[in-house]
Order: sequence, then C-alpha cells, then structure tokens
Amino acid sequence: MFSQTVEYALRATVHLAENTGAPQKTSDIAISTKVPAAYLSKILQGLHKQKIVHLQRGVGGGVSLAIPPEKLTILDIVNAVEPIGRINSCPLELQSHRNVLCSLHQKLDDSMRRTEQELGSTTLLDLLKESHPIRGLCGS
Repeated sequence: MFSQTVEYALRATVHLAENTGAPQKTSDIAISTKVPAAYLSKILQGLHKQKIVHLQRGVGGGVSLAIPPEKLTILDIVNAVEPIGRINSCPLELQSHRNVLCSLHQKLDDSMRRTEQELGSTTLLDLLKESHPIRGLCGS
C-alpha cells in the first residue's frame, strides 16, 4: 500500500525520534535504517520542505526533527512524502456516479479514511513507547 519512499521516510524519522539529542549525519541515518544514502538525502530534502525535519550544514550540523515526536504522527510523514489519495468523485467520471460513489469506490475510500485515522492517531513517541519485543529499524 505504501511506497518504498514512504517506508524510508518513516524509518528515517523514527531514527531521528530515537536520537533527539544532537543532529544526526545523513550517512549515519542511512546506515542505521538501511536506506541508500543518496536516496535518503532526497527524502530528507522533501521532509525539510514540508517542515518535518531541520537540515543544518557545517560543523555540528545534520538532520533533526522539526516537530517533537509526541506531536509528529505517522500520517504527517506519509502525507509529506506521498499524500494518501481519497476518492471524492467517480474515477471513471461516469455521470450516473457524479454525486454518489459506487459501492466499490465507496469501500475503497472508507478504507483510506480508516487508514488516515489510524496513522493520524499514532505519533512517533507512541511507536517508541510500545512494548513490542522487536524494535523497529532493522532489529536495532
């Protein structure tokens, strides 16, 4: 359902939430999250444009979250990279479906709405606080 780009953005932001002390080097994030460094740089640029992360050049620089982990939701990150598309009108542009979605498209849109609700109610801090036996980010 989600692209590799979204997966990589989520891995990177969870890593940043786990390491809120000092800005992180892109190369360190790439190694920790198993994301190709060049691809990660592009993703971080996009997250910076959406005000999800800070990018600081120079000595002592790096990447850090622009929003505290307790306020940053999974949905914020997903929508910053590839917004979840909702179905507002018939994708086939059928006149008979102009005001009401057919049952198929209504069901698909309902599923996307529930996904948005679930992701929007889960912050990065929530993920870090879970008592799951396996931590995210490639078994770290």
